[in-house]
Amino acid sequence: MSKFENKVDFVVLVSVKNANSNGDPLNGNRPRTDYNGFGEISDVCIKRKIRNRMQDMGNEIFVKSDERADDGFICLKARAECLSKIKSQEEFAKTACEKWLDVRSFGQVFAFKGFDCASVGVRGPVSIHQAVSVDPVEIESMQITKSVSGERKNEKERGSDTMGMKHFVRFGLYEIKGSINVQLADKTGFSAEDAQTVKECLKTLFVNDASSARPDGSMEVVKLIWWEHNCKDGQYSSAKVHRSVKVKLSESVSVPTSVDDYDIEIESLEGLTPEIIDCV
Repeated sequence: MSKFENKVDFVVLVSVKNANSNGDPLNGNRPRTDYNGFGEISDVCIKRKIRNRMQDMGNEIFVKSDERADDGFICLKARAECLSKIKSQEEFAKTACEKWLDVRSFGQVFAFKGFDCASVGVRGPVSIHQAVSVDPVEIESMQITKSVSGERKNEKERGSDTMGMKHFVRFGLYEIKGSINVQLADKTGFSAEDAQTVKECLKTLFVNDASSARPDGSMEVVKLIWWEHNCKDGQYSSAKVHRSVKVKLSESVSVPTSVDDYDIEIESLEGLTPEIIDCV
């Protein structure tokens, strides 16, 4: 495995059309928005999709969703049981990072009763911001009716569970921003090959992710912009690099309905040329 030596920044542009990009359980599962109407996708949601893609590529991951628990373990404690007798926190963290790609990428807190190490924290080198839409998004709600009741009190009455609601974003263009830190990569053993895996996960973020709320094709990665600096700390701050991506609505468009309604410009930074991957 090659050592990860140069800082990386990235921006992913994601289009959402007639889909629930990330439902908020505290708001009736409506797509997340801020108080100004801009759409949001939580960093936790994005990392879940990256983990799923890592798993699809044949990598071992620690935080698996229940329906993807293909190793027979029903909880994180059971999955970490193989490390329970390790007494050294340093050895525990090292072994966990070697075993699970998501741990050496995103980090993890191990705090389980009965383990010889009471609590071990790993800080991962890959950081992901919550995604925010370029413009405020329009959210629509649709009342739906199931043809069959889940339960009925008698034959004549329909069950209350036959009625429901679906919420979706009519259209939105979201920006996902992130970075990979060299110093933390050294500590977890995150390699140059791991960085390429993360890049591939970002390119194919919505593969095998379809659901009733997100039909196939309703969410897609439009563009991945990947900057590899020439040093550990980076030639520029991550904030400046992320700001170099300028996305704005075309002057002739009032209501966007596709990514073609936007002008996308990447401001030049001296000595730092990004890899631009068009995914559509």
